[in-house]
Amino acid sequence: MKRASKRTGTKSCGDIEDLAKLPSWQPPKWYATLENIQRMRVRRNAPVDTMGCDQLADERADPKTFRLQTLLSLMISSQTKDGATAGAIERLKEHNVAHLAALRKLPEQKLAQLLYPVSFYKTKAKNIKKVCEILASDFDGDIPHNLKDLLSLPGVGPKMAHLAMQCAWHEVTGIGVDTHVHRIANRIRWVQKPTKTPEETRIALESWLPRDLWGDVNHLLVGFGQQICLPVNPRCFACINSPICPSARKSPQAPDADSVESGPRKVARRSAAKK
Repeated sequence: MKRASKRTGTKSCGDIEDLAKLPSWQPPKWYATLENIQRMRVRRNAPVDTMGCDQLADERADPKTFRLQTLLSLMISSQTKDGATAGAIERLKEHNVAHLAALRKLPEQKLAQLLYPVSFYKTKAKNIKKVCEILASDFDGDIPHNLKDLLSLPGVGPKMAHLAMQCAWHEVTGIGVDTHVHRIANRIRWVQKPTKTPEETRIALESWLPRDLWGDVNHLLVGFGQQICLPVNPRCFACINSPICPSARKSPQAPDADSVESGPRKVARRSAAKK
């Protein structure tokens, strides 16, 4: 049976099926804001586009191993840059230990060495070892196929569980909210009142955002947060949402979508111009 593709195209706002069923509260101009983010993300050249959790598992592997590698990438990615996560997964593959049987045999200290320099690599190695034993004893060597059991695994939180369901099982059960999504949702006022945690943000977003869009939000906003809506010194000058964003640092003239270029090349050009 052919495995579903890693990523489907982002649903455009015009394709939303349940706009008429939206709740009473909606963020002002959220529809236009979302369309602008889709336009700015059309090049798909952010780190998450090539090193996200849906990109790292080996499609040639058997289905159980594919799903395990997807879960591993999520567990390793916590508070870790995409490049470091991708490097760790690649080292596991190079050492032929990116599958359940080998991971169960691999000493925890050796696993930690392979994960380094990801953040909290020793804790992640300990959790991965525990998870592998649980999968072998309780789930026939596969990852759980429901949120409750995924959340029962050591080191697996709501964001990881929802993204595991989406990327490993191709089922959208909720919005995966990481620090990028949490930060941006508050900046663009997609939450009715400020939220303090990613989980609070997930609940707030799911209360009004059409369910048809839940599967797109994480990828869209993570890439947007990596390239334009940065944690520190957001690049509002390069954001076509600046005229309608409540948190924008106003510039004399906002760019249009065709002029927006994200990523290393644009930064390099700006740096060169200053010399």
